[in-house]
Amino acid sequence: MQKIIPLLGAALLSLSAAAQDSEIVKTGYNFGPLPAVAYDADKGFQYGAILNIYNYGDGTLYPNYGSKIYLEASFFTKGSQLYTLTYDNKMLIPGIRWSSALTASIDKAMDFYGFNGYSSWFDQERVAVGKQNKKQWQDPEKYLYTPFYRVSRVQILGKTDFIGDITEHLQWEAGYHFSWFKEGPIDRASINKGKDDYNIYPDSEPTLFENYRNWGLIDDAEADGGFTSSIRLGLVYDSRDKEGAPTRGTWAEGHIIAAPRWLGTSNPYYRYSVTLRQYFPIIDNDVLTFAYRLNYEGAFGNQSPYYVLPYITVMGENCDKDGMGGYRTVRGVMRDRVVGLDMATYTAELRWRFINFSLWNQNIAFGLSAFSDGTIVTRGRDMSFRGEEKYRASYEEYMSKGQEHDSPHITVGAGLRFIMNENFIVALEYGTPITHFYPKNHPLYNQDGTGAFYINTGYLF
Repeated sequence: MQKIIPLLGAALLSLSAAAQDSEIVKTGYNFGPLPAVAYDADKGFQYGAILNIYNYGDGTLYPNYGSKIYLEASFFTKGSQLYTLTYDNKMLIPGIRWSSALTASIDKAMDFYGFNGYSSWFDQERVAVGKQNKKQWQDPEKYLYTPFYRVSRVQILGKTDFIGDITEHLQWEAGYHFSWFKEGPIDRASINKGKDDYNIYPDSEPTLFENYRNWGLIDDAEADGGFTSSIRLGLVYDSRDKEGAPTRGTWAEGHIIAAPRWLGTSNPYYRYSVTLRQYFPIIDNDVLTFAYRLNYEGAFGNQSPYYVLPYITVMGENCDKDGMGGYRTVRGVMRDRVVGLDMATYTAELRWRFINFSLWNQNIAFGLSAFSDGTIVTRGRDMSFRGEEKYRASYEEYMSKGQEHDSPHITVGAGLRFIMNENFIVALEYGTPITHFYPKNHPLYNQDGTGAFYINTGYLF
């Protein structure tokens, strides 16, 4: 490793020395293929492909594109699948940006840690023992396998949005979104595939999701998922210098989401979302930038089905980003760890682009980042017992271990990015919760997990 790093540095410096004096203005179509490779202990290896297709037209919009198509197909060795298609066009309808997306996922082991953040206890000690995969830990009082915190989920999301100018930077947004969720207990046959007999998750052991059903924390009307059909209206202020990798400006949005029964929604709800993002150049010419994002997701009233809660609202080219915890929301926290009616989230990031050069008629850059993410449930779901009396004892034991109210879930981390033509961006990042550094006797020690590594695309915002 000590020999590799100097060689890599020398190669980058030589490329920089050979760089052209000015950035290449891209025109026409550009293609950005990328393999999708990852691993999850319960879902298995992920393999697939990602393709970005950018149309820069005559180059007058560069570094922004005129239209973009994103395709992804990913598969997991234990049966999970993900398919995504997005289309974003700024040229087809004069004065209007039209964005549509469709994504479908089959997840045999979706994370489920309960509601209201730290009010829901994560038994990290017994999970750690279960991961040791040793035959002597057959006593359920000593171990807990990760499938305890998993559900199966089939999800289809679709949307079409329109964005138009009001003034130079102020725009209106309107869109139609739909989703279909099929959610339930894990498929034990898939989870147990290939495991030794002593490591199999037994039918007699309920998962946390099944406990929530027994305790009445998830009622029958929403338990299996449902169909949502919603209209979204919003305003956006956007003064960014560029979209893919902005270095200055403000990007602020406010939305209202209405999913009434008359529009076809199984479990009606009404929500709102407010997001502020700002970018400050510390060193000009894209060298060093400070960026932050503040987001608040809230509900009108007390009714929102549990399966729509773990999302940050998105209008434009992508579907909503799920998992308060995960690459697109709070890096380093376990996916879907933080779920509530109202949630506040922040991201603060320092971005350093340490080299720029032109190679094979492409604008190439490498960047490093340091970040801190955080989220908190500001208004939780009702966690009062509503089940059969025979389940009350297990409910009271579970609730006695959690915190009375949620508190901030904060992470820190760093990453490396490969940037091509300001839009095709490959990110490698690692984030870890600060609770991982707490003393082991602290009640919040490892309550958000121990950290996570991500290989993905783009910036978070």
